[in-house]
Amino acid sequence: MSGEQGNETDHRDGRVVVGVGASAGVAETEVLELIADALARVRLPAGAVHRLATVEQRAAEPGLLAAARALGVPLTGHPAAELAAVVVPTPSTAVLAATGTASVAEAAALLDGGRLVLAKVKSARATVALATAVATTATPAEPAEPDLRHHGDAEVRAPGLVDLAVNVRTGTPPEWLRAALAASLADLAAYPEQSAALTAVAARHRRPAAEVLLTAGAAEAFVLLARTLRPRHAVVVHPQFTEPEAALRDAGVTVHRVLLSAADGFRLTPGAVPEQADLVVVGNPTNPTSVLHPAAALLALARPGRTLVVDEAFMDTTPGESQSLASLRELPGQVVVLRSLTKTWGLAGLRVGYLLGPAELVAELGRAQPLWPVSTPALTAAELCSAAPALAEAEAAAALLAEHRAHLLRGLTGFGAVRVHGEPAGSFVLIELPDAARVRTRLRAAGFAVRRGDTFPGLGPHWLRIAVRDEATTDRFLAALATVLDGG
Repeated sequence: MSGEQGNETDHRDGRVVVGVGASAGVAETEVLELIADALARVRLPAGAVHRLATVEQRAAEPGLLAAARALGVPLTGHPAAELAAVVVPTPSTAVLAATGTASVAEAAALLDGGRLVLAKVKSARATVALATAVATTATPAEPAEPDLRHHGDAEVRAPGLVDLAVNVRTGTPPEWLRAALAASLADLAAYPEQSAALTAVAARHRRPAAEVLLTAGAAEAFVLLARTLRPRHAVVVHPQFTEPEAALRDAGVTVHRVLLSAADGFRLTPGAVPEQADLVVVGNPTNPTSVLHPAAALLALARPGRTLVVDEAFMDTTPGESQSLASLRELPGQVVVLRSLTKTWGLAGLRVGYLLGPAELVAELGRAQPLWPVSTPALTAAELCSAAPALAEAEAAAALLAEHRAHLLRGLTGFGAVRVHGEPAGSFVLIELPDAARVRTRLRAAGFAVRRGDTFPGLGPHWLRIAVRDEATTDRFLAALATVLDGG
């Protein structure tokens, strides 16, 4: 391995760019371990990392993308020709022949950074180098656009982590549901038939079956709405689940963001949504803020000429579902409610949810679906999870969740640096704290995965989302957080 460049004293307070060279198929863990080793050599914390940089042909490498996400920083890919023009201290003829530049790691670090502070160090399939990030007195650039396609599952792909990043109830699906899903496999030779599931969901919400659309998860409903509606002024209320905005943008729709304020507890305030909005999307309770908006505040947004979409994917985690709009009909304009079976029943891999709304709109959205959009096992789940015994089980689970959430919130009050805004009501808690990216990385090292907050519009690098778990798991997490915040 090559030696270090420079000394500690002139870069200790700066941010660094990590140049990375990698072989195809390199693992996230190998990259992260090598970066940690490099930072240790020059006595810098993980929070000093400003960005990762590599050659363009490796910018989509899954291991590098995952490492960047784990560190909470962007990954930049540079054309090989640009890297080849950078003079590097430790060139390699083999690397030059393979990539067109004599050292990807050093060239990428220097191109994005200023002065090299650590020449390349190597592992079996990766190479990294460190450079100080360029300082500038020019007008600051606009903040980086949040990664709307980043979701909590990306945080837990490494084995052995306690999952506090994904908001699915632990210990699910329950055994009775597993058995029913297994039995449904005997019917896979036949095409899926929806009538029983439609009837069950409609009865659960006291609506006609014509006002129910079964979907492959609530995410499909966002895509159907984006491709079917033609809004002139679409508004997405943030911070919230990012797929609605991503789906609208993919459909060529210009999205206007309404950003709720932490100072207001992330609650809707009168006049927050512009009058000209003809499509409004809002979550309730909202992911990631965990705020439960009063039904009256949402109904105030409904009016002729407007489609109001309320994402109630987490509503069944609230005891009594008192603020739900799912059973309300004949409202002004078009009010659409989306539901998911993923969170309470542990069915993320099955892809099942549904949309509730006016029959005419439901029929139009249904025509945009492919034939047989929901599988036979998913239809079985929709039917059974809408029945009275399942609803009673979900209500009991919501009540227990409230107790577990209160335990987590009491524990968080012991940390002076941690702030919770508003009154959490869902299966997760959003916290604000300094240097959250470093805290998240160190929590991973301690075995706990939490959800980064900077990929949600309206938040930033000082936010983390924590899933509510049983009290024993929460206590272990709080102990790890105490160690991290104390610098251990």
